[in-house]
Amino acid sequence: MSENETRNQRKVRTGLVVSISGEKTCTVQITDRKPHPKYGKMMTTTKKLHCQNDDNVAAVGDTVRVMETRPLSKTKRWRVVEIVEKAQ
Repeated sequence: MSENETRNQRKVRTGLVVSISGEKTCTVQITDRKPHPKYGKMMTTTKKLHCQNDDNVAAVGDTVRVMETRPLSKTKRWRVVEIVEKAQ
C-alpha cells in the first residue's frame, strides 16, 4: 500500500459479551436507542454479533469495543479490539 492510499474506515461498536462459544469466538450484544420513525418514542434495539476473540481475552460480562473486519467464518465479521471494562 502506498503512502497516499488509506484503509477504509471500519465500523466500531461497543457492546457487552453475552457468551463465549468455542475457542476464539464470543457473542457481543450491541444496544442502541433510537426514536420510532412515526411516533417518536425512544426504542431500544439489540443486535448480537459473533466476534473473533484472539487469546480469549474477553469474558462473559465484559464491555468490549469491536471492529468490522473481513469474513473470518460463516458468521464472524467482527473482532474484539479492546476491553473497555472488565466484569466484576
